[in-house]
Amino acid sequence: MGRVGDRWTLPVVEALLEGPRRFGELVERLPGIAPNILTDRLRNLERDGLAVARPYSHRPPRSTYELTDEGRELAGAVRLLSEWGARHGGAEPARHAACGTPLGVRWYCPTCEQVVDEDEAEGLHYA
Repeated sequence: MGRVGDRWTLPVVEALLEGPRRFGELVERLPGIAPNILTDRLRNLERDGLAVARPYSHRPPRSTYELTDEGRELAGAVRLLSEWGARHGGAEPARHAACGTPLGVRWYCPTCEQVVDEDEAEGLHYA
């Protein structure tokens, strides 16, 4: 939580999950974020190895921002939090495009190809 728990970090990550974005595009996708806060969150994500800035102009200096592989791994956490927020905040949950059923989030073992409930999960600690 220390790396992504401050205000605006996860919304910035969510905005970058769809692909690289320019600073102005991020401001548009994140209504209410102040430019100095966005700059700070992007720098923190870069420092932590979760995002990278790729220059596209040297005069004036401008960059696109994108998630690293490690940053893209946050997609699962963002989905979990979005699902929880929808359930408890009255928002519409994510739905399966093919049939319209609300999606559920489950633990899954890729080796055994089985859904695992929390009682079977080792090392699961909630602090």
